[in-house]
Amino acid sequence: MKIAVVGAGVIGVTTAYELSLDGHEVTVFDRRATAAEETSFANAGIVAPGYVAPWAAPGMPGKALGHLLGRYAPVRLSWPLGAKELGWLWHWYRACKLETYLANRARLHRLANYSLERLQHITRDLKLEYDCAPGYMVLLRSEADHRLAQPGLQALRELGVAFTELDAAAARHIEPALHPDTALFGAIHLPNAEVANCRQFVLLLKNETARRGVRFCFSTTIDRIDTTAGLALGLHGEPELQRFDQVVVCAGVHSPALLQPLGLELPLIPVYGYALSTSLREPLNGPRGAIMDERYKVSISRLGQRIRVAGSAEIGGWPERQRSGSAQTLHKVLRDWFPGATHPSSGLQLWKGARPMLPDGPPVLGASGTPGVWLNLGHGSSGWALACGSARALADLMGGRQAEIDLSGLGLERIVRAS
Repeated sequence: MKIAVVGAGVIGVTTAYELSLDGHEVTVFDRRATAAEETSFANAGIVAPGYVAPWAAPGMPGKALGHLLGRYAPVRLSWPLGAKELGWLWHWYRACKLETYLANRARLHRLANYSLERLQHITRDLKLEYDCAPGYMVLLRSEADHRLAQPGLQALRELGVAFTELDAAAARHIEPALHPDTALFGAIHLPNAEVANCRQFVLLLKNETARRGVRFCFSTTIDRIDTTAGLALGLHGEPELQRFDQVVVCAGVHSPALLQPLGLELPLIPVYGYALSTSLREPLNGPRGAIMDERYKVSISRLGQRIRVAGSAEIGGWPERQRSGSAQTLHKVLRDWFPGATHPSSGLQLWKGARPMLPDGPPVLGASGTPGVWLNLGHGSSGWALACGSARALADLMGGRQAEIDLSGLGLERIVRAS
């Protein structure tokens, strides 16, 4: 089949790769000048299936409201906050029921485990070399943080996720550069998780995919999906439509605008995250792998000779406007745990990216309801952890095969029922 993939982030490039493996003629379109220029550009890099969970969870509305009042709040609301964001918050609130949360958590865990297996397979098969490190540790600053973490640990037990509860001394043994003056009660260690450079992976896979014959059209904006006579794409500035047998929409936060004229209203909004990236001043003073500060929901990752600090969830606002409070939170957590890891003059780069999030948590994979148009979108902050599995599963569906994992609850019918 002749297939168009709209979007060249980690979701779009992995989708194109899997479709090319199945022998399809694939063209990838992206409005940016190269791959992985938006959500995939500077994410935290953490691939931890056990910690991929819906943000819509029992008790979360109260926690989120409490965070809004804090100086180093992990969740923020920004102006302008329009009707779409308010509608999304209402759907999110309704999805915080225990039954809904448990179902979505199981779906995400299943997809994340499958995705990790697929990521490792692709890396081995293609002999890709990119910055990565094993292990992931969640730091608990106080006994109160430890108590608040217990429901999450019970969830890990129920899902069969391997983890170890550590005291402060054991945590510091795994990450010896943790600042001794910062209070540490204990930690949760997930040995089977890893941290890896998403953008490096995407660029390497894009090159391999191009060698397989996939065509990449960058600096190209898709104006519309035309279904008046077959299936075609309207490209900005070009009078002629480009015709395809199938189209896969992986355009992140730009997807709803493409799908709305087809009669599909998706409750998907950008939830902005921030990341600081810099070179390591002295490798021994930085993390060996990846850690997460549970109180502030900020991760610190080792990516080769660089360090990345990522966090914050900002709803509303403008993509180009960076909030100083969000950056201050990242700086604080880095200073608390690894004050000697970077040099003030080493050029800290602050990035703000839009995560395409659906209110209940999981992405949408599968048919759109319009013949020939398929969806692979809404992965939120877990796109890197879910991409490879989502791509393989969608390619199987498009090929008329049953996916290797249970995809129930990941189709469009879940969104239709919730609306």
